[in-house]
Amino acid sequence: MMKVKNIFFVVFSFFPIIMLCQKSQQQYIFFLHNKFLEDHSFEEKHPKYGVAEYETILNKLINQNTIVISEKRKPNTDPTVYAEKVKKQIDSLMKKGIPAGRITVVGTSQGGYIAQYVSFYEKNPQLKFVFIGASFKDDSLEKDKNFKLYGRILSITEKSDDGHVPLSKEQRLIRSDIKDFKEIELSTGLNRGFLFKALNDWIMPAKDWASRK
Repeated sequence: MMKVKNIFFVVFSFFPIIMLCQKSQQQYIFFLHNKFLEDHSFEEKHPKYGVAEYETILNKLINQNTIVISEKRKPNTDPTVYAEKVKKQIDSLMKKGIPAGRITVVGTSQGGYIAQYVSFYEKNPQLKFVFIGASFKDDSLEKDKNFKLYGRILSITEKSDDGHVPLSKEQRLIRSDIKDFKEIELSTGLNRGFLFKALNDWIMPAKDWASRK
């Protein structure tokens, strides 16, 4: 199997994002990883949670109808600036005729917060989003009283993840006019580590959400 670092080398020579796909190009998933990978290499281990299984996660998100778009962000990436970058990529796809309903933004932890900014910036009710481990009491997004969410949203949290709050309890969702929303609470017992693992517990619901009509 090709190592992640080689995938980056080959693909970055032509385009600044990874695009992993099978033959069909029906669905598009933007995957935004957690904060740990911004500051560490693919091989480095978190002291509590081990290696972030980034390549395996990407490969699990792929099927014959899906293109997965992702990249390793630079250290100390500004979430708002990066969300604007993702928005431009999404807008480019839509200008090429890809319907918003065939585009999903999946984010874990910090990536989930970036995905929420993308939702706010796009304001498109048909775009799909999966926020994973990205809602905590008094987190940064709750401090902006004008922040709202848009689109078709799946939120996944983990019962053992210290300090998490169901997104349905957060003011940013309560003040939003979301017509299509689902919430899942996992019980893996892995605390924050559930984000590091390529667990079917959250990957399969994310894939199902991306493929739903």
